[in-house]
This record gives sequence, structure tokens and C-alpha cells, in this order.
Amino acid sequence: MAVRQLHHVGVVVDDLAAAIEFFVRIGLEAQDRFTGEGEPVDRIVGLEGVRADCAFVTTPDGLSRLELIEFRSPPYEGDAGRAPSNAPGLRHLAFEVDDLDNAIAGLELVGEVRQFGDTYRLCYVRGPAGIIVELAERVTAG
Repeated sequence: MAVRQLHHVGVVVDDLAAAIEFFVRIGLEAQDRFTGEGEPVDRIVGLEGVRADCAFVTTPDGLSRLELIEFRSPPYEGDAGRAPSNAPGLRHLAFEVDDLDNAIAGLELVGEVRQFGDTYRLCYVRGPAGIIVELAERVTAG
């Protein structure tokens, strides 16, 4: 048995509409919206009484997608703090953009925009639910 492809990445958010708006703003495309609930969903995610509103957003080439999930129930009881870039776990999502300056206009930078070698200008921005999103613009020789 072998992995065939990365199907999607699930991102739990506290405001689904705002999360969709953020990812559309940086260039992804909104796709299907649906609600997940009932006994099968409870068993799959290991929680009781799940009701979650969900939406997919995809890259323009259709090859990569995120599932954005806002749990209506059960309530989250943990610490949903804004983890720094070096905290263990899934820490950031990265997207290549064609105009970095336009993409970051009005967004919260985590650090600074910098050129990385001779390949990319890039930065981290704070996305929905405090996640870190890396945006990178390919540098062209000129």
C-alpha cells in the first residue's frame, strides 16, 4: 500500500465565513460548503454530538485544497492560543503567489518580507484562527 496523493489539509477555524474570505483574498477559490454531523461523523473524529460547518477552498490549478471546518458542537475546551512559528505540530501552510505586495496588503505580518536566496521573496502572515500562512513570490532573473 502506498500514498497516492495528498487529498486535502483540514484547518479548524472559529469563523468559517472569515476564513473563506481570507483564503479567497490571497487567491484560492471557494468550492463546496456542507455540514458534517451524525453518528458516523462522531465516530470518525472521536467526539460526541458533532455539528460542523465545512467548506473547501482550492488553488487555481485545482491540485491543492483546504477543508475549512467550524465546529458548532461540541465546544472546544482547550487553549486556542496563537502559537509561534517554532511550536511543535502543523505550523504553517505555504502558497506561491504572483504579487506578494498585493497579496499581503492589509494582512498581519508575523515577521518581515525578505528575499530568500535568489528564488523567492516571502513572508509569514497570520491567518484565520491564528494559523501562519507563508506567501512566496518567485523572483525572476532580470
